[in-house]
Parts: sequence; structure tokens; C-alpha cells
Amino acid sequence: MIKLTNIEKYYSNKFVKTWVLRQIKLEIKEGEFISVMGPSGAGKATLLNIIGMLDEASGGEYFFYNEPVQKMKEKERTRLHQQNIGFIFQQYHLIDDLTVYENLETPLLYKKVKTSERKSLIADILDRFQIVAKKDLFPNQLSGGQQQLVAVARALIIHPKLILADEPTGNLNSQQGLEIMEMLKKLNDEGTTIIQVTHDEQKAKYGKKIIHLRDGWIEK
Repeated sequence: MIKLTNIEKYYSNKFVKTWVLRQIKLEIKEGEFISVMGPSGAGKATLLNIIGMLDEASGGEYFFYNEPVQKMKEKERTRLHQQNIGFIFQQYHLIDDLTVYENLETPLLYKKVKTSERKSLIADILDRFQIVAKKDLFPNQLSGGQQQLVAVARALIIHPKLILADEPTGNLNSQQGLEIMEMLKKLNDEGTTIIQVTHDEQKAKYGKKIIHLRDGWIEK
């Protein structure tokens, strides 16, 4: 599904290169659940953003279902991302001036899903996440746990092949965090590939494989 070969990321000015990722080699098969761990500044979020096509590597090769991502134009990468990847962020990244319903509808509009199908998909996911009563509320009217539920629902509504979760329980209490992790586990059991970044060793154990990053390198 995903193959990274010697992926590197750096920022440079006239005199100095600041390295974020160094020679990352990684293969992820369909249906895997990968946890990425490491201290702050290790490059975890950058790696996730490159896999999610929100950022470009400075060097190396990235293949997504055998398609060479690094050779694509931005429009092609955006299409590939929107069709296949659901992102869950620690800070939720809901759109403040849209209701819950409208936030859920946004990725479907990007995919040009027809109105009748959009309504059906949104109704199904509101029911699945038990947030029907919240559909007309705005994000600032929801608790942190409710906002994260909406963010997860929004990531799942396109039935993505891959879910990328950046500290998905970081702002939640322990019970809410457990519920989100169990939900991700269930999705993985149903076949969805998941890559999560986490500082929490207990949450990392939900992954079938744990990758440790330090100073931009994968630790052997």
C-alpha cells in the first residue's frame, strides 16, 4: 500500500540545512495498524504529513498503491488524498463557522458526491456516532470529546483506505481517549489501515507494529 524509500525532509537557509527526517525506509501493508512514537521534535508529525500528502519530502521516493507521489503535480496529490485518506488531528481541525452536519458534508463535497447520497452518508454516520442531536450545533458548542467524535466521523465518512491519526486522544480525558482508541481498533479489524502518532505507550500498543523515531531517524 505504502512504500517509502530514503525519504528525507529538511529546511534550509543560505548557510544551514535543518534536518527533520533522514533516510526513512518504511513499507506498510493494507490492513496494518502502525503506531509511531518518539520525543518531541523527532519528526513524527512531519512523517505523517508526508504520508498524508499535506507536505512534500525533500528527497527519496514515496509510492502509494504503486503510484509515485513525489512525481505528481499538486492537483493529482490532492485527488489521491481526498479519495483515499482520512485525517484525525489532535486539535480536531473542525471548521468553526460550519455546523456538525456541514463539517461532515465538506469531504463529500470535495469528492463531488451527489446530494441524495451525501444526505444518506451523513445520516448514517450521525447515527453510528450517536451525534444526531448535535448536527445543528457549531464546534464551540461541543465538548472536546464531542468535537473529536465529529472529527473521527468526518475522517470516516469517505470510507478511506487509510486513516492517519496525529495524537487523536491528546486533548481527551482517559475515558474519551479509550473510546476513540477502541473505535480505531474496530475500524482496523474491519480492514482499514491506520497510522497513529502518539506519546502514550498504552495507546501505542493498539498498533500491531510500533516504530520509534529519534532525531529524524527510525531507530533499529
